[in-house]
Amino acid sequence: MVQVGIIMGSTSDLPVMQDAADILDELGIEYELDIVSAHRTPEKMFDYAQNAHKRGIKVIIAGAGGAAHLPGMTASMTPLPVIGVPVKSRNSIDGWDSILSILQMPGGIPVATVALDGAKNAGILAAKIIASSDPKVIDTILSYMEGMKEKVLDGAKSVKK
Repeated sequence: MVQVGIIMGSTSDLPVMQDAADILDELGIEYELDIVSAHRTPEKMFDYAQNAHKRGIKVIIAGAGGAAHLPGMTASMTPLPVIGVPVKSRNSIDGWDSILSILQMPGGIPVATVALDGAKNAGILAAKIIASSDPKVIDTILSYMEGMKEKVLDGAKSVKK
């Protein structure tokens, strides 16, 4: 069952947002990907945000560059948690425009915001949100965390040699 919706403003965001899809694949969590522009397809954005929970989606990851209205507008219309991924676009002001557009939400409209181009962390955060009510996903997250720990310890061993 699809549990995470990954949406982005345009195909140019896909190279960044693919990282969220890749980590969700690794963690065995089903997701959907779609292009949903806050500015060019507002009706589609309204429909997506208002109906995602009815389709079984548990978390929405929304990536956008530039003015980056997609995460906040989506959050304003859905009862689901939204994780915003600021994307450094070609016409960006070093990514700060996207970061601040997603980060500086008004009271009552929260958007969890990850680092610039941080879609991998958005995928991990979505998995952790799902894990809060799914013991299978908790086990998967614990295994993933143990794998990260082992990589660091192996790296430390190789440095000490």
